[in-house]
Amino acid sequence: MRESIIEISELTRRFGRKAALRSVSLSVPRGSVYGLVGANGAGKTTLIKHILGLLRAESGAVRVFGLDPVADPVGVLSRIGYLSEENDLPGWMRVDELIRYSRAFYPAWDDGYAEELRQTFGLECGQKVGSLSKGQKARAGLLIALAYRPELLVLDEPSSGLDPIVRRDILGAILRTIAHEGRTVLFSSHLLDEVEQVADRVTMISGGTVALSASLSDMKASHRCLTLRFREPRAVPPDVAGVLRWEGGGAEWTAIHRGSTRLEDVVEKCDARVVAERPASLDEIFIAHVGQQLSAADV
Repeated sequence: MRESIIEISELTRRFGRKAALRSVSLSVPRGSVYGLVGANGAGKTTLIKHILGLLRAESGAVRVFGLDPVADPVGVLSRIGYLSEENDLPGWMRVDELIRYSRAFYPAWDDGYAEELRQTFGLECGQKVGSLSKGQKARAGLLIALAYRPELLVLDEPSSGLDPIVRRDILGAILRTIAHEGRTVLFSSHLLDEVEQVADRVTMISGGTVALSASLSDMKASHRCLTLRFREPRAVPPDVAGVLRWEGGGAEWTAIHRGSTRLEDVVEKCDARVVAERPASLDEIFIAHVGQQLSAADV
């Protein structure tokens, strides 16, 4: 078993009468890309704020590098690179001034790597941060988050509202960070196809609770998408063990099935046959367990 960078145990957090997190537990292994997904209001940003020490646990425990991020913010934050959707950078600075300003806070800042990232991201030294496009600001924020080679990179909706080219740059940087240096990434996103491309493990949060958590390979291996054709049209699909969700109508229905039972053997009793089968996508698995589409906003 790999050492855990983040350990969260039975974390609960309320805002007034609303429970944003309910007994959430998870463990992020060193050297992994950990995907965190959830619908609007699910609580994943609230969870990240606890990891960064911005919120204190009302009950339960949060440890990052074995430390309490609230009690020892310097010991934790000095080892974390962070990029969020808001990405609030000082607009009055030039790009080169932002780099020099940021490097003063990090003894491990790598000038050569920062310059490599600046060139890769197409950022001009003399550009004012305030004049950058949203995509350029995201690249600048990622440069600052990566240039001191943090042990843990936390990305909270980093691709929200960005064009595909910028999203590709961010995903590429994540992959290089993990593949070349063995660092750890916590990647929160409403874009499940992106999470599916990079994550080793995925936790799905719904209503402040963990709906499903597993390695991506196990999650994909245990869920299948099957299309069934019945001899006669049906108004409703049959009640079949292991089927999480049905879609379709008439004589043809598609099921998201979880488990080791062969659905083919079961549906023969329903006077049907399997006409198509494929692995379920992460989006289909999420909808099957949580029952709603993701949106860009989150708590």
